[in-house]
Amino acid sequence: MALHPQVEAYLKQMEALALSPAWEIGAAATRERARAALGTIPPGPELPRVEDRSVPGPAGAIPVRVYWPSAERGLPVLVWFHGGGWVLGSVDQDDANCRRAAERSGAIVVSVEYRMAPEDVAPASFEDCLAATAWAAEHASELGGDATRLAVGGASAGGNLAAAVALHARDHGGPALAYQLLVYPVTDSRMDSASYVSNGEGFGLSRQAMEWFWDQYVPAGGAVSRDDPRVSPAHASDLSGLPRAHVITAEYDPLRDEGEAYATRMEAAGVPVRVDRVPGHLHGFYSNPHIFDAGERWITEASTALRSALAGAGAPA
Repeated sequence: MALHPQVEAYLKQMEALALSPAWEIGAAATRERARAALGTIPPGPELPRVEDRSVPGPAGAIPVRVYWPSAERGLPVLVWFHGGGWVLGSVDQDDANCRRAAERSGAIVVSVEYRMAPEDVAPASFEDCLAATAWAAEHASELGGDATRLAVGGASAGGNLAAAVALHARDHGGPALAYQLLVYPVTDSRMDSASYVSNGEGFGLSRQAMEWFWDQYVPAGGAVSRDDPRVSPAHASDLSGLPRAHVITAEYDPLRDEGEAYATRMEAAGVPVRVDRVPGHLHGFYSNPHIFDAGERWITEASTALRSALAGAGAPA
């Protein structure tokens, strides 16, 4: 399918702005630019309760923001990891979408402010996300949630972290997870898929950007290698026994094929999987519903599927 008109307009606008890329100005300056743009993001829906907390982590307290859709008890719980290449992004940037997700899924959402590179390289981000997920499982009842209906999710690097947490939880006795929501996830450090060739330049997220993100998060000589499933879930030899999954990709995204290949491998291993490729769109559409109408639609689609799956309605349809 051709580029959606909103995507075409966005790409033209970004070309006109001619912003310096992150690999030229560095992580700190790119984060500051993103913080300055927070005021351009419309707020999400009002919820009965939103609360900032700190939870214990391997290197100290981990900030989280918890969103309650209602005062009901026994609600499902979604632990959410923001995107940004393990370098950028924040709980604040994902606030509006976490509000939407809580409202539309009926789940308590726990959004995690994990440590990021280059200050903290792999596996720091993963370890914080795992610790926050374990905390959510242990404290689900206190939050008004149901620990037997616990999900992880994230977009881009957040999808990578969610997939990695699910793998580790399967192999190390929990926490028990019921669902994964993986939105255009990073799954494979090899960056050798066909979509990296067809979509690696000119569609927002570029191959050069992904190379820079990988260099920040998993530098040469670091504590882990890039074929470690904690940072590259596609390198796991066995995907059986994972929680059911919903994988969303974008047609014009260099990450498209690795997300879909991961879904295909999960399905072949017996995991119930729903896969949706969004035509005409690029990486980041889901995270920016104030720019792309498809973001609004797919937040609703994903939230509805999560609600259905965690209500015990079977595999995502």
